[in-house]
Amino acid sequence: MTSEQAVVRMEKREEMAAKGIDVHPDRCEITHELHEAAMLEDGVSDIAVAGRVRSIRHMGQIVFVTIQSVRGRLQLFVRKDELGEGSFDAFIQYVDTGDWIGASGTMFTTKAGEKTLRVVGYQFLGKSLHPMPDKWSGMTNTELRYRYRYLDMWLSDETSSRLLRRTSMLRSLRAFLDNKGFLEVDTPILQHSASGALAKPFVTHHHALGQDMYLRIAPETYLKRLVAGGFTKLYEVAKCFRNEGISPQHLQEFTMVEGYSAFENYEDAMALIQEMLQYLLSETFGTLSFSIGGEWIDFSEPWLTVTFRELILEKTGIDIDCYPTVEELHAETLRKHIRLEHEAIETLGRGNYIDLLYKKACRPYLMRPTFLIEHPIDLSPLARANDERPAVTDRFQLVLCGAEIVNAYSELVDPLEQRARLEQQALLKSGGDVEAMGMDEDYLRAMEYGMPPIAGWGFGIERLLMIVTDSPNIKECVYFPLVRSMEGEDDESR
Repeated sequence: MTSEQAVVRMEKREEMAAKGIDVHPDRCEITHELHEAAMLEDGVSDIAVAGRVRSIRHMGQIVFVTIQSVRGRLQLFVRKDELGEGSFDAFIQYVDTGDWIGASGTMFTTKAGEKTLRVVGYQFLGKSLHPMPDKWSGMTNTELRYRYRYLDMWLSDETSSRLLRRTSMLRSLRAFLDNKGFLEVDTPILQHSASGALAKPFVTHHHALGQDMYLRIAPETYLKRLVAGGFTKLYEVAKCFRNEGISPQHLQEFTMVEGYSAFENYEDAMALIQEMLQYLLSETFGTLSFSIGGEWIDFSEPWLTVTFRELILEKTGIDIDCYPTVEELHAETLRKHIRLEHEAIETLGRGNYIDLLYKKACRPYLMRPTFLIEHPIDLSPLARANDERPAVTDRFQLVLCGAEIVNAYSELVDPLEQRARLEQQALLKSGGDVEAMGMDEDYLRAMEYGMPPIAGWGFGIERLLMIVTDSPNIKECVYFPLVRSMEGEDDESR
């Protein structure tokens, strides 16, 4: 609050308080949200609205004010002879851009065709002690936009619209799944073992228990415990955490939607996912056609299906079935002059190595919605092996515009086979593969009590929203993206 404008605003606040003006009233009675009021017919009276002041235009005895919220904005027409001299003068003297006000009056349409509230009364609701950034140039520093998202939303209609789409998408998701008979549940974020996915976890310490614990990397194993407990169709909108690298497509904290259906398999899940995503996109955006990366993607057209082996063979000339060990596969990759970037590539198991190869040489070229199936079993420790080809799993990933959107499979429910696979994962972890899974005895015990056939699927809300809105960075799809902490404020944020 050291700028000259900030000093002036503080003085205004003190003057208002000295005159008995309530600077921070406890409530404001409204009849409509701003976007609702903007749809009213002319002549509708006794309308009360509230919002943050976006702009003020003084025209002698008249002032045009625009107030806004995240869902819309409305123009106010403030006239001295209608409001009263004292109230009008106080408005002129004390109300600045960024302040919160309430207003009441009658709706009309200006000659310019803009829906407007003719103000007969107003209430001061909150003083902005900082001058707002210029609405035309905005905040050009991307990190500052993420750090001060509340200002970014005020300045950028694009940001506000994208985040509203996120809210709408989650609402539509719940409606779709609830209508399909799924039950929403929630499972622990603090867990004794990092399970449910191949990823590096965040580690914390529970002082009361005297134990290290993990922030969940996926809700999978607890959701399947619930299936064992009798929940036959369930889902969770789950915060997940993976202590991995930062990139435009990856978050360390993200929102995973994960669901399970007893008595079904991965092919049933493929049909459900296609129907669900088409519903979400239609409800959220009103269309199934999107311009993404300069290409038009139509989600109503048939979705492609390709096997993991076929895709890698097509893009690299490597038949992964011919190289049963990671050493042989690595040697062949080098012979093909394919360079894979990883800080400790020699520690990777065969599954994670194949995944790295796929992500480097294949996934970037999958633009249309594509179901990738028949993943190698060492890449899928929780998935059911195929009955005819036990070296691959009954699994699919939905890939779109070079990014994985959905991961799903027929669940492995054989406790003996699951124990053997987790033991193999534990060996990889002890050998330095930090993304390998560890043993989870409680989960194995739940399996030993018996599980039915299960189809499971999961996808990240932010990833899907980033793709269909053609956003350059996944952080654009998060309300408050994680950025490095700062001890002081940056002057550019003012």
